[in-house]
Amino acid sequence: MSKRNLYLSNIPVEEALRRFQDALGSQLGAKTESIEVVHCLDRITGEAIYARCNSPLYNCAAMDGIAVISACTRGAGEASPLTLEEGADFVVVDTGDPVRPPYDAVIMAEDLQEAQGGIIIRAAAAPWQHVRPVGEDIVQGEMVLPGGHKIRPIDIGVLLSGGVTRIEVRARPTVAIIPTGTEIIEPGEEMREGSIIESNSRMLEALVRHGGGEPTRFSTVPDEYETLKGVLRKASERFDMVLMIAGTSAGREDFTAPLLRELGEVIVHGVAMKPGKPVILAVADSKPIIGVPGYPVSAYLAYENFGAPVLMALSGFLREDVPVVQATLTRKLVSSLKHREYVRVKVGKVGGRFIATPLARGAGAAMSLVRADGFCLIEQETEGVESGETVNVLLSRGLDGLGHTVVSIGSHDLILDVLVDLMPQLFPGVALSSTHVGSMGGLLALKNGEAHIAPFHLLDEETGEYNSPTLRKLFSGQKMALIKGVGRVQGIMVRQGNPEGISGLQDLTRCNYINRQRGAGTRLLLDYKLGEMGINPLEITGYGREAATHMAVAAAVRDGGADAGLGIRSAAQAMGLDFIPVGEEEYDFAAPAEALELPHIRTFIEALRSPQFLSKLEELGGYTERQCGEVILIDG
Repeated sequence: MSKRNLYLSNIPVEEALRRFQDALGSQLGAKTESIEVVHCLDRITGEAIYARCNSPLYNCAAMDGIAVISACTRGAGEASPLTLEEGADFVVVDTGDPVRPPYDAVIMAEDLQEAQGGIIIRAAAAPWQHVRPVGEDIVQGEMVLPGGHKIRPIDIGVLLSGGVTRIEVRARPTVAIIPTGTEIIEPGEEMREGSIIESNSRMLEALVRHGGGEPTRFSTVPDEYETLKGVLRKASERFDMVLMIAGTSAGREDFTAPLLRELGEVIVHGVAMKPGKPVILAVADSKPIIGVPGYPVSAYLAYENFGAPVLMALSGFLREDVPVVQATLTRKLVSSLKHREYVRVKVGKVGGRFIATPLARGAGAAMSLVRADGFCLIEQETEGVESGETVNVLLSRGLDGLGHTVVSIGSHDLILDVLVDLMPQLFPGVALSSTHVGSMGGLLALKNGEAHIAPFHLLDEETGEYNSPTLRKLFSGQKMALIKGVGRVQGIMVRQGNPEGISGLQDLTRCNYINRQRGAGTRLLLDYKLGEMGINPLEITGYGREAATHMAVAAAVRDGGADAGLGIRSAAQAMGLDFIPVGEEEYDFAAPAEALELPHIRTFIEALRSPQFLSKLEELGGYTERQCGEVILIDG
């Protein structure tokens, strides 16, 4: 085999990679395996993971102090202190203790004064003050982690808190690394003229491990055709990927290309890059085989350009830098002068600038770490940051991904979790970032240029129509796009068997209710319906108690924290609640018309129309899809 192995191609890097990936086709799909959560650090989730229980599991004290009946503390003040009797008016609680009926508030120990026969208080307690409601952090049935997510230490804690002990993760691809060459010696062996210390395999071994693979380094194979052939055949049969080092050029003993032509198919030999031109991309036994040039820099560039993308597809493992970016803050942040504060934020790129939206800041809000894209640092001796100011954000994900992230701020629905999980699967590299602030809050964020889209459902009292009249009024003079979402049923969620005998909104005046936050479309619908019926909202016990999502309302009802709450049918079904329909509504997405030109907004619309999404809607129940993904242009 003395004939020189000439190669003539000079294919651009991107084209070479495309040909290689096309030739591999479905072989690039990742395998999965089931492992215990405690052993899953740095692994990649194989599917979306949903919480199996609430956290906290019950209404509990957020402070050390006493649990009281808030109504019995009315009138207490500095000028009119009130004495409470233990056992009758209060019970002593420590942080984390259950708060059971009839007690519905906690007064912290620092605000108490001991007295003979009881405790003196000098301020009334508001309902649910210093009480962590059931499901405040994690709600059973909500998505904890999407598929394709690299598991971090905080994720392990949240998974366990949500009752998840075993998960499906992507299996680590096995990679054979075969150094070749008669002149090659191992590090530490005696040096002589013509010897080359073999180091490339160790570098590639580390790169593979860093990229989520399981490397196996073979002993150096001499430049003997049949010996190389036997080793290569064995490796291609046993491993998911093979890296064969050296022998890729045009020398008399460069056998890699003819070997691969005999055992499989050479897709590319010779790429338009320097160094690294003689790289070989081949397929044998349906496995990716890369002939890596022998010079160290060439070997490194060959792996980075071709080995790493293929390994990433096999493992789902993303290697990302952690840069610091300047971003515009969407909400004012007040901070203590005593501390440097790390505020968890969602980050996206809207209109050419990075936008940072703060997440929950409470010490118990572990899910905010999972959802965060990074931290906004508020330094010590700083009282806070105003909305609209520029802040530095230390990112916890790659910078490139932020430019292809759809930033959604607005009303909550379970379909957003579905889309967060589904979009990267349908369109690799594209993501959806969702923050829940209610319909009006989302539209205001959109108006301020802080989001790409705003999910909302707002009934216009004058016309009885959903959404389009609100867009015309709020965005007067601006051309807007109404991206149609889903039809859904709103109704009263009650415990199984409907123990309170609730038949309609008129019965809310005789039960303990839990509401949505101000600006939420569900709350506006309730107010509209109550107005039609002539019911004063203040007649409803719990009208002022707010929850941020439908699932949080459902959790409170299921666990006895409330008798009823208005929400969507899918949330009721997820929590096993009975459901009394109140009316149908339209849950849509608003966006500036010019945003339709953005590639990631177009992929969002495609995701809404996809068979996978429509199938998930049917599985969830409570939705209609008549106009899903249709775009209506509206002149403000």
